[in-house]
Amino acid sequence: MGGKRSGVRAASKSSIEISFMLDGEQCRERLPIEPSAANLKRAAKHKAAIELAIYNGHFDYAATFPESKRAARVGYQTGQIPLESYLHKWLAGKEAHLKASTLDGYRKIINGVLIPRLGSQPLVTLTRKSVKAALSGMGVTNKRLSNVQSCLRSALSDAVEDELIDANPLAGWTYSVKQQLKPKDKEQEGEVDPFDAAEQAALLAATSGQYRNLLQFAFWTGLRTSELVALEWGDIDWLRGEVRVSRGLTKAAKEAEVPKTAAGVRDVKLLPMALAALRAQKAFTYIAGAQIFHDPRYGQPFDGDQAIRKSFWIPATRKAGVRYRRPYQSRHTYASMMLSAGEHPMWVAKQMGHTDWSMIARVYGKWIDKDGDAGQRANAMFGTPVQIPAEDLNRNDGQ
Repeated sequence: MGGKRSGVRAASKSSIEISFMLDGEQCRERLPIEPSAANLKRAAKHKAAIELAIYNGHFDYAATFPESKRAARVGYQTGQIPLESYLHKWLAGKEAHLKASTLDGYRKIINGVLIPRLGSQPLVTLTRKSVKAALSGMGVTNKRLSNVQSCLRSALSDAVEDELIDANPLAGWTYSVKQQLKPKDKEQEGEVDPFDAAEQAALLAATSGQYRNLLQFAFWTGLRTSELVALEWGDIDWLRGEVRVSRGLTKAAKEAEVPKTAAGVRDVKLLPMALAALRAQKAFTYIAGAQIFHDPRYGQPFDGDQAIRKSFWIPATRKAGVRYRRPYQSRHTYASMMLSAGEHPMWVAKQMGHTDWSMIARVYGKWIDKDGDAGQRANAMFGTPVQIPAEDLNRNDGQ
C-alpha cells in the first residue's frame, strides 16, 4: 500500500519514511508511527503539507524534525540555526563594512564569550532571560558587558532584517550588574588617571631619542595612540602651527583607517612643547617623508598602537618609578592640563576630536578651572563701579 504513495513507505514495523525535495536536494525523514494503512495516509498528507510549506517559503525543518541531523544544517532558513553558525556567517558578511579594529573586537567577543556561553542555542529561542543567565557569571565590568551585548544586539538586528527572527530581544535593553570596583580595576573601567607634572618629567627623563619625542608630542597634543603612529610629515602645517589628524592605525588593521566620526578628522593646534618634539624628531625620519614616528628597534614605522606599549612604554614607567597606566592616559593627561590651565572646554573638545564638549564636562569635569577667582574675570571685563550712598555706608543695620 505504501508503494502507491510516492515518497511514503514503511521503513520498519514502527516507522514510516517520507521523502521530499528541498533546495534541489532529496531529504528523507522517519515518522515514529506504525505503518498501518491509516497511518500511511496520514504520512502522505503530512508530506503534502511539508511540500506546500516549502513552496510558500514557510517550512521550518528544525521545528518539523527536531531530532534530525539535517535540521542543524538547513534550519537557518527560519532562525533555527544555532547562534554559533549564524554569528560566524554574520561576521564574515561584515568584513567589508567595519573598521579592522571593530571587526577584531567583535571576533574576540564572538569566539571568547558568545559562542562558549550561547553558541548552541537556536537563534530563534534567544531571550533576555537566556542572555542574562549566560552573562551573569562573567565577573567583568559593566563596560565589558555592554561591549558584549552591543555586538550581539547588532547581529540580532541584522537577523531581524533577514527575517530569521521576528524581533530583537536585546532592543532597548542592557544587562548590567552592581559592582564595587577594586583599585586595580579602575584602569580597566576606563577611569581618567592622568600623569601629573612630576610624573611627566620623570617619564621624559627615562626616555631618549625618538621615544622621548613621541612621548612629549603625545602629552602636548592629546592624540590617540592609533593616531600618533599613523601621523605623517605631510600632515604638519608648519606655517599655521597645526597638524591634520585624519587616520589611525591599530594592530588589527592592515592599513591606516579614517576615524569613526566626522569630528575625528581635525586640525590640532600645536603648542610650543609639541612643536619642539617635532623639530627634534626631524633628525630621525624627516628625510624619509612618511610616518613621523618610527620604532627604533626595527628602523620602521610602528605597525599599530599596541607596539608603543611593548617597545618602550612599560620599560619607561619602570625606569621612571611611575605607577603604571596604559599609554592612552597621555591623552587624558593633555585634557586635564588644558582644562586645569583654564582653556575653554569647547576648544579642548575640538582639539581632541569630540563633536561637542558634553563629554569633556562629563569625563574631565573636575579639572575644569574652578579657582577662587571665578566670576572676577567677568566682573573686571564687563562690570562698572557701583556708587554707594554715604548714608548707606554709615548706616548700622540691626540697631
